[in-house]
Parts: sequence; C-alpha cells; structure tokens
Amino acid sequence: MKAIIFVLVMGLLLMITACSKNVGGADKASDTLDDTGTSSWQTITATEARNIMKETNHFILLDVRTEAEFRESRIEGALLIPYDEIRGRANAELPDKNTVILIYCRSGRRSVSAAADLAALGYTNIYDFGGINNWPYETISE
Repeated sequence: MKAIIFVLVMGLLLMITACSKNVGGADKASDTLDDTGTSSWQTITATEARNIMKETNHFILLDVRTEAEFRESRIEGALLIPYDEIRGRANAELPDKNTVILIYCRSGRRSVSAAADLAALGYTNIYDFGGINNWPYETISE
C-alpha cells in the first residue's frame, strides 16, 4: 500500500512540475509557454532589454507600476499603464499586438502579471525584464 501511495505522489509531483509555467528569473532569458504550448512572453535581463531598445526601431517600453512610482523614477520613454489596468486599457493604448513590448515594474512581480494579461489578450512580442530596482542604467524623474 505504501508503495502505491509513493508512486501516486511521485506521479502527481511530476505532473505538476511538467505543467508549471517557467517565468524564469531576472538573470536569464527563458520562454514562457501558454496553454497551447506556444510562446506567450519571454523573461529577459535588464541588459537584454537595453540591447533591444538600442537595436529595435519600434518598441513600447511599458511601466506597470503606480502613477506615484512612475513620477518618482522611470526609464526614459516609458508608457505608464498600471498592471491592474492592462486588460481595460491595452487595446486602446497598445493597438498593434505584434509590436515589441518591454515590460517592467518595481521588483518583477507586477510585470509578470502584466505579461500574462497581454499574452491572454493576444500580444505576441512581450519581454518582461523584471523590476526597475534591477535596472543598472539611467532613469529620470519629475
């Protein structure tokens, strides 16, 4: 009986591990797969985000923090849409679903939520580079 329970528990753990989404960390790029197995967004480093900004002519730099956080410090050229407003504002403010979107927040938690929401809305080129706390480059403030 113990052997059967052990096998069932191990099988359940393997299923959970295999089905979990990989949202990566701030140190390494990684694909995140949606329910169909297609890439929905990528987690990249701040350096990779900066390189995309230098090498890509058309991209949106999306800050998903609060307005107060945005006024205090932000990356130049960023568009503010707080993460909890993404679903309601994305279609109007981000009309091209194929545009490269670079997302950040303060520490990386809200940017993951915003990336997932954008992917669910059909956006295809989403890059989450975590938080401004890990951004080693210049920022601006009001």
